[in-house]
Amino acid sequence: MTTPPDRRAPIPDDTARDRLLAVRADAVARLRALRAEVAGIVEASRDSNADDEHDPDGATIAFERAQVDALARDAAARVEDVDAALARLGAGTYGVCEACGRPIADGRLEARPTARTCVACAATR
Repeated sequence: MTTPPDRRAPIPDDTARDRLLAVRADAVARLRALRAEVAGIVEASRDSNADDEHDPDGATIAFERAQVDALARDAAARVEDVDAALARLGAGTYGVCEACGRPIADGRLEARPTARTCVACAATR
């Protein structure tokens, strides 16, 4: 018996869960490291007279802090995306495109375990 081209056997829950938990662990570790880096930047600049407007190093410190803050926000968003994917897994909707209802290709889920849409629907956004 062959599977129609628009249908596939779902990724086993254990495999998907393991993949998602690994991605989550990496994101949490990265978030923790970035938050520590932000704290280090703040602590290092606390005792300085750096004036972002008049001190040449002040602008660099502000830029570095903003850049690390942005990376930390990205890592936090990644954790949220994984948590949402785990919720979909628990609900039985993981691997189903939220736009068209068709299965999301295994290759896409391997590359983007938190994908909510199939490649065709993602391309139209």
